[in-house]
Amino acid sequence: MKTLEGKVAVITGGSSGIGLATAKLFQEVGARVAISGRNQKALDAHRELNTKGEIIMVCNIKTLLALVALAFTFGALAYAQDNMKHEGKAKTLETGSFHGKVHGTSGRATIYQEADGKLVLRLTNFKTSNGPDVHVILIAAKDADDNANFLKSSTERVELGSLKGNEGDQNYEVPRDTDLSKFQTVSIYCERFDANFGAAPLEKF
Repeated sequence: MKTLEGKVAVITGGSSGIGLATAKLFQEVGARVAISGRNQKALDAHRELNTKGEIIMVCNIKTLLALVALAFTFGALAYAQDNMKHEGKAKTLETGSFHGKVHGTSGRATIYQEADGKLVLRLTNFKTSNGPDVHVILIAAKDADDNANFLKSSTERVELGSLKGNEGDQNYEVPRDTDLSKFQTVSIYCERFDANFGAAPLEKF
């Protein structure tokens, strides 16, 4: 669903890491995207993004105000994000989109590795159903169908904590020794009813 169709996203520090992942996400949901970054070669490496939607790339960070003005010329401004403080400090490892029909789960899950080696799972543009005792877990599977029951099977999992909210962006720390080649799917899992609200199969970024 093109939830941001007709909107414009302005992202600084968009040539790598969180900024680039955000740009791709906004493109997927229909936004026009304007990116700036410090390294022109890094920006040029992602010119193929233009094949997936309208995108503008400008190296000079001082053009941010001009990009914002351009955004208002295009239409309503969807989002302006300053990621320069993050650029070069967090590496995007894996990412994937949520699906869930019974519980209507949507959004994106992305695993980042920070400069100190810490792994972080970030949920963006996230939305799912309300429910009791809901957790965020990684499971040793390539995907999970609606209402998959993990407690009644031998599927291995890594607990990341209780769900912080059924809507909105949120972060979860991933244990450093987690084998991401094995635990390939993020699940929003209801312990009380032994049910999968939604899943995001992860792919290397």
